[in-house]
Amino acid sequence: MGVGTLDQLVGLSDDLGKLDGFVEQVTRKVAAYLGEVLEDQRDKLHENLLANNSDLPSYITRFQWDLAKYPIKQSLRNIADIISKQVGQIDADLKTKSSAYNNLKGNLQNLEKKQTGSLLTRNLAELVKKEHFILDSEYLTTLLVIVPKLSFNDWNNNYEKLTDMIVPRSSVLVTQDSDFGLYTVTLFKKVVEEFKLHSREKKFVVRDFTYNEEELAAGKNEITKLVTDKKKQFVALHGYDPGTLGTTIAPRTHTRRLGVITRVAPKRESDPPSIDGELSAQSAQKHYYLFSLLA
Repeated sequence: MGVGTLDQLVGLSDDLGKLDGFVEQVTRKVAAYLGEVLEDQRDKLHENLLANNSDLPSYITRFQWDLAKYPIKQSLRNIADIISKQVGQIDADLKTKSSAYNNLKGNLQNLEKKQTGSLLTRNLAELVKKEHFILDSEYLTTLLVIVPKLSFNDWNNNYEKLTDMIVPRSSVLVTQDSDFGLYTVTLFKKVVEEFKLHSREKKFVVRDFTYNEEELAAGKNEITKLVTDKKKQFVALHGYDPGTLGTTIAPRTHTRRLGVITRVAPKRESDPPSIDGELSAQSAQKHYYLFSLLA
């Protein structure tokens, strides 16, 4: 490992300080985001913050220089550049993967909200059945109407009078929640708009709904697909190291060791500083304290 002149070491020492700050920022970002994607398993964050498949105390106290990733035949400057590029790529990958994950999560949450909540806004597909509708009729159609609970009697007594051409006794209460009931009503297609107008006057809400088995199946498949895709994205986010999101920890430990080398570099190039072996207990304690702050 080429140490360089004193001026080069001073310049590199300053740059390593900036690099260390950048690596720490990315490491904290990765750890924080892992906590988010773990969701209800956030208490297992420490178990997932690994470096080279080792827990942090073991990795830090038994630190060995990674010769494959950071060849010691390279100059200190080149090794620092390698670390910088590696962490920069991790940061870019995290942004891409986390954006895809957040989009999937948002879409799934929106669909899940439509499966619950008030009858005024929720998806009605899970509540109705084919037998609730008149289908494939040239003249008749079935509407779904949301009626306030306090107006049930008003609806039952007067829905047939809202307009002409309503099929008598065609209204059925499909389901109800704490505030509203979901009713069906069958009428001639030609009076649908008039019926909607008079329903609004009575504070009855006609939901825009068409019973189509293929579309209903597609809606269910969409939720299933989003759940599957979300799990795949979680695996992708979890894949910087096998089973972990801790790959920024290894570069940071190497960056810290480079910083030590620039401060204690020997006067003779024939006597290069040691980069292998275990860290001292004091140094390991400092490193582990820094990483423990991530959680």
